[in-house]
Amino acid sequence: MSIAGAPDLVLPEDGPLDPDTVRAEPAAGPRRQLPRRRRRSRRRHGDVVTAVGVGGSIGALARYGLDTAFPVGDGRFPWTTLGVNLGGCAALGIVLYIVFERRPPSRLLRPFLAIGVLGGFTTFSTFAVEVVQRAQHHPAIAVAYLAASVIGGPIAVLTGSASTRRIYARPYTRQKEGRT
Repeated sequence: MSIAGAPDLVLPEDGPLDPDTVRAEPAAGPRRQLPRRRRRSRRRHGDVVTAVGVGGSIGALARYGLDTAFPVGDGRFPWTTLGVNLGGCAALGIVLYIVFERRPPSRLLRPFLAIGVLGGFTTFSTFAVEVVQRAQHHPAIAVAYLAASVIGGPIAVLTGSASTRRIYARPYTRQKEGRT
């Protein structure tokens, strides 16, 4: 019995099993051609990597600007990071709706905006460090911050997407001037 497309093993008739005497022969029946894997070249994806890098730089600079403009002291609720992360989540909902459902396919737009800009703008590492720092001396703030981030993030994505969907679904009506 053989599996379709798999070679049959031919074993020697007598004597011990020697790996040098075992050979594979093609199985009888139709053979299925397996597609060859294409080698992905770095050149082929270089533009995507560049788009992500440029977008990430823009997002990180924007986050740095907000962190500098609105610093949060130790022991205080980290409103700046929470606002950045929830704002980034809402923006992600907006971007993904527009990019996937409203615009023609673009090879660079989603990586640039969603992965690059918003990935560089939002920050999981700062969130994690701030939770750990506050958990040591201000556990109530740490729990509130953790809950607000974990619950608020998905809600912000859904809200951004749903509100954008509603805006696009509105019929466009032009008011004529001079009409009462």
